[in-house]
Amino acid sequence: MKQRWRLIALWFLPIGVALFLAWQVLGNGGGARFSPQPASSSAAGPRNTAVARMSYGRFLDYVEAGRVTAVDVYDGGRTAVVEAVDPDLDNRVQRLRVDLPGLAPELINNLKERGISFDIHPPRTGGPALGILGNLLFPLLLIGSLIFLARRSSSMPGGPGQAMQFGKTKARFAMEAETGVKFDDVAGVEEAKEDLEEVVTFLKQPERFTSVGAKIPRGVLLIGPPGTGKTLLAKAIAGEAGVPFFSLSGSEFVEMFVGVGASRVRDLFKRAKENSPCLIFIDEIDAVGRQRGAGIGGGNDEREQTLNQLLTEMDGFEGNTGIIIIAATNRADVLDSALLRPGRFDRQVSVDPPDIRGRLSILNVHARNKKLAEDVSLEAIARRTPGFTGADLANLLNEAAILTARRRKEATSLAEIDDAVDRVIAGMEGKPLTDGRSKRLIAYHEVGHALVGTLVKHHDPVQKVTLIPRGQAQGLTWFAPDEEQMLVSRVQLRSRIMGALGGRAAEAVVFGHAEVTTGAGGDIQQVAGMARQMVTRFGMSELGPVSLEGGSQEVFLGRDLMTRSDVSDAISKRIDEQIRSIVDTCYRDTIDLVATNRACMDRLVELLIEKESLDGDEFRRVVSEFTEIPDKERYSPLVEAS
Repeated sequence: MKQRWRLIALWFLPIGVALFLAWQVLGNGGGARFSPQPASSSAAGPRNTAVARMSYGRFLDYVEAGRVTAVDVYDGGRTAVVEAVDPDLDNRVQRLRVDLPGLAPELINNLKERGISFDIHPPRTGGPALGILGNLLFPLLLIGSLIFLARRSSSMPGGPGQAMQFGKTKARFAMEAETGVKFDDVAGVEEAKEDLEEVVTFLKQPERFTSVGAKIPRGVLLIGPPGTGKTLLAKAIAGEAGVPFFSLSGSEFVEMFVGVGASRVRDLFKRAKENSPCLIFIDEIDAVGRQRGAGIGGGNDEREQTLNQLLTEMDGFEGNTGIIIIAATNRADVLDSALLRPGRFDRQVSVDPPDIRGRLSILNVHARNKKLAEDVSLEAIARRTPGFTGADLANLLNEAAILTARRRKEATSLAEIDDAVDRVIAGMEGKPLTDGRSKRLIAYHEVGHALVGTLVKHHDPVQKVTLIPRGQAQGLTWFAPDEEQMLVSRVQLRSRIMGALGGRAAEAVVFGHAEVTTGAGGDIQQVAGMARQMVTRFGMSELGPVSLEGGSQEVFLGRDLMTRSDVSDAISKRIDEQIRSIVDTCYRDTIDLVATNRACMDRLVELLIEKESLDGDEFRRVVSEFTEIPDKERYSPLVEAS
């Protein structure tokens, strides 16, 4: 408020000065103004009331002709009011105004010689001081405007006055962060909440830990995929702790000038020490905390300078007692090892995608302000959404609510939930197929996936089969596991390979090998990836339990640039042979399974073309009418690749 009033005063100061000076000059009759009252005015009224004008040449003609009776000179000889006799108007006296080129001596002498009464009126002024101010009026206005613009631009971001602010931290500071989020608002990450509740307890009741010689970790690193709730947990900590809270992003440290990031780190910890105990939250710390030496070219890297200063401030010579740093990242593999050692980020909290209980609790949180129909079961939604993060579930309910409003319904029903799940997983709904041949071919392809997945043992159950295009897919088949699977067996991997090959097998059986389409391109890539992992990573081939290739983690420049394979050419050839053997065996078995159940597949295709979508229960009911095989006698893929 004080700064705003200062800017208002600075803006109106030059305007007020200008108005005051103008009033003084114009009100008191400056030298440039025509004087209203001549000294020799008669009782009839002032002579300056003349409105008619006369040229200077005509005025001289009147003087020569003896028609002028009196002359009053004003404004230093620049203006005159002349009383002249007009013979055309019965010798009536007129008052005329004349603009003179100046008070010349010849004119005065001429008036004296002809006996014409004249009077010279000096200009009325407000004194020498006001005259000086009048002359300085424009420079004062100019200087005042420049000062105002300079002051205003210097206070704006990026202005000249910000040149000395580069080294200051950009962290948002709050004595008590009012985020509106508490631990009760965070669901699905119970293990992470327990670890972070200790941090809040230490800030509120540090004697509980110090009395037994315990030290709270100086830094807590939240690690997890995007959307799992890392930033939400930080907001909950800020809302629960009730201590000064600093929040910023890792990218706010880095500038194009070397040394600016390090200066901002120093300023951040300086302010934090002044307000300890306090919390510092750094989001996306991998922007500044990546491994040093990754620039390859050397030089004075700004990011490395910033990281060095951060390491020193977290656990250096002086220490930072009372300051707890919380950071979040989804790329912990690229962080510098010195940043993860004890004494810095010595506690790493994994924030993983929630299980079914976690998803149910997250849905309960986000459904508080949603109007759901009575037949909507949040538990059923949780079972249908394995792998969904908290952000995905929030988006799911929001999309369902949008569809409800678009369809002008008062409450969200199962239809909106189903459509929202499909939209989140596969994308927006496309235009339905109209070509009968293409529609039938896609129907056989999708039914092939679903039928093989249903008949093969150890495969995930079918959730839905549809011919409605979504995203880039013209048809889709969803499989949903009945339970959370932490480990996958060898026979399960083979079952998944057969399920992925079911679409191509159906095309080959129904239309012939010459008519197979490119629709199985994504399926074949998925099959190749699973088969390669079985051979090279999981030891599920004739090559034995040997890991022949590294993991599938992302390559980080500077660490993995010189990575080379230790596998010989002979082993590489055997790897390719084993992959081909697994895929060929599974494909032959899939072809046989589809050909044996051709009648069931034809019935399912006709039903799918008619309805365009079949849910899992209806699909399994139709399959059971044709193949009444007990579960223990269902087809089981060969374990050995013979």
